[in-house]
Amino acid sequence: MRIDLHTHSTASDGTDSPAELVRNAAAAGLDVVALTDHDTSRGYAEAVAALPAGLTLVTGAELSCRLDGVGLHMLAYLFDPDEPELLRERELVRDDRVPRAQGMVTKLQDLGVPVTWEQVARIAGDGSVGRPHVAEALVELGVVGSVSDAFTPDWLADGGRAYVGKHELDPFDAIRLVKAAGGVTVFAHPAAVKRGQVVPESVIADLAAAGLDGIETDHMDHEPATRARLRGLAADLGLLATGSSDYHGSRKTCVLGEFTTDPEVYAEITRRATGAFPVPGAGGTTA
Repeated sequence: MRIDLHTHSTASDGTDSPAELVRNAAAAGLDVVALTDHDTSRGYAEAVAALPAGLTLVTGAELSCRLDGVGLHMLAYLFDPDEPELLRERELVRDDRVPRAQGMVTKLQDLGVPVTWEQVARIAGDGSVGRPHVAEALVELGVVGSVSDAFTPDWLADGGRAYVGKHELDPFDAIRLVKAAGGVTVFAHPAAVKRGQVVPESVIADLAAAGLDGIETDHMDHEPATRARLRGLAADLGLLATGSSDYHGSRKTCVLGEFTTDPEVYAEITRRATGAFPVPGAGGTTA
């Protein structure tokens, strides 16, 4: 089985619609794909309706968290999307995205960049607006060469010249909320130093003690030695080790199935989840 547990659609900051994403996942030879848009479950219905036969969908989300000033992302799988407390927190994060992005546009304009809110809103479309949409605007204007190049201290990285914060969950609260909603938690790309500051491994140990289920070890932003170190850490802490593409369509260079999760780890994730269950494809109905 080929299992990719971290992808994004136009419901947040990917470029594939949910329907396109599941069709592309099947075409890439995946057996299981997780839809983990940022802080939202809006893409679920479209993805399920289009799900090709032979492909299983895992519903999830990537939750925005912050601890002691350091941003981190928590992948939540197979939770009840209607559980009130977790839903309320996700809505708070989403509602803060527009004023945050508008603030980044203002900072960029103050830096002499001729970006406009209308440009960013056009790029975001119906998705939850975020830094990648602002980054794409910078690419369109020729300010940077790629979306990744915008995530530096000069521009949009945490603490960068045009960075603006938003409402984010404490990761310990995120674990508690996801657990209460019947879900499973995996710390996304925990050692992605190219994105900015990361939490020390002692924090991962504390998160494990608080109920964290796993860490995303195999990811494009982890060098081979880092992946090996994280797999060892996962073993030491009794955590599941996952691998994923973090696919965003054409917005990033990663491809579906670039990194995958061991079937036994996937089976354990589904065993632990009680809030929702994987959806097997029935042939798809959305064109």
